[in-house]
Amino acid sequence: MDKAKALVTGGAGFIGSHLTDALLERGYEVHVLDDLSGGFREHVDPRAYFIQGSITDSKLVKAVFAEGKFDYVFHLAAYAAEGLSHFIKRFNYENNLIGSVNLINAAINHGIKCFIFTSSIAVYGRNQVPMSEDMVPVPEDPYGIAKLAVEQELRVSHEMFGMDYIIFRPHNVYGEQQNIGDRYRNVLGIFMNQIMHGLPMTIFGDGEQTRAFTYIQDIVPVMADAPLKPHARNQVFNIGADNSYTVNDLAKMIASAMGVPMRVEYLPARNEVKHAFSDHKKLQETFGYTAKFSLEEGIARMARWALSVGARRSKLFDEVEIVKNMPPSWRAELSLVS
Repeated sequence: MDKAKALVTGGAGFIGSHLTDALLERGYEVHVLDDLSGGFREHVDPRAYFIQGSITDSKLVKAVFAEGKFDYVFHLAAYAAEGLSHFIKRFNYENNLIGSVNLINAAINHGIKCFIFTSSIAVYGRNQVPMSEDMVPVPEDPYGIAKLAVEQELRVSHEMFGMDYIIFRPHNVYGEQQNIGDRYRNVLGIFMNQIMHGLPMTIFGDGEQTRAFTYIQDIVPVMADAPLKPHARNQVFNIGADNSYTVNDLAKMIASAMGVPMRVEYLPARNEVKHAFSDHKKLQETFGYTAKFSLEEGIARMARWALSVGARRSKLFDEVEIVKNMPPSWRAELSLVS
């Protein structure tokens, strides 16, 4: 019997590399498409077929689908920096929306059985918490707007062309293989990298923002099993941890796990949703989902990995389009372009 074939976009990235591993363990033939702008080639299991390139390259996407003859697409490729997305609107929409449309077009034309899309709870905006799938999304930043637009495109593509989809809205995912050198996203990685550089952890505002931080191995098995769950087709699911913590609480746990005194530098608050965590009843009913890892255990696992690989040099983002109202710390760091 032939193996089912899956394409994982962003498969050299954090969630994508873990998902690639999970799909290989389940017997899939896996092809990874990644431009390595945020991922690492060494994180891709050698059993997977690796293609270096961008989803924004429509000619490449068409060629990959024509040759691959995939059964399923797991789309994770994105530049997921919510706060920065206000200042990189064109870049955000080209990578997170237009690139996704290239994939959807190819998936329809090649008869993909199911398109699994990794969205975000950023689509909800400042709604009442916990956020649930029946709420009307009102995203607060261009990143969330792009994710919601792709969700809507999948819905109308199903209605028009019959292509099935599953949408996951994860939140604040962390763990091994995260790009700790990215200074604009993934707060746990930022904190750990700052500690290893001998710097204080930097927190925007008073640190009383609340998030439900999600360990990678609590979501990847569900995502990998999703195509074989008929009742999950053409549905949207929040996925992640249930318990929320303040960023101050997080900083204390990370300092403890890294074996250093608590050192924090508070920066001016930025424009962001203060409290963001979601309800997972629908996910539990469909997948029997229960998170297995406490935040303390997940942080301990990530800290051991981070200490083993060491500090990484943070890269400056040099394609900023708007500087007005940018957080002063970012504006001072960035190599700005007109």
